[in-house]
Amino acid sequence: MKLTDTTSGPMGVTVTPGKVPEGTVSFHASSTGTLAHELVVLSLAKGQAIGKRPTGSDARVSETGSLGEASRNCGGGEGQGIAPGSVGWVTLTEHSGRYELLCNFPGH
Repeated sequence: MKLTDTTSGPMGVTVTPGKVPEGTVSFHASSTGTLAHELVVLSLAKGQAIGKRPTGSDARVSETGSLGEASRNCGGGEGQGIAPGSVGWVTLTEHSGRYELLCNFPGH
């Protein structure tokens, strides 16, 4: 399973390691800086470029087909965002493929 990160500017996502075996994977997201964040896991279709998903009028990409997200402050799964200086996580069962990880808050 290949994980693709976007490291552009102060709102970047850094993924370590960049490849993991199929199976159960836990993503731990640390919110650094001064804004809350989330980590959304989306599949990438063959040939699909990272960071090129269209945004809607709410400045967010569609999360249709999301495999899960870390957006709970000091907890696992969905919530209202991970506060600055805190962490969140999500555990998923992943299959072979490519995945894009992003923060889907407007402007991030």
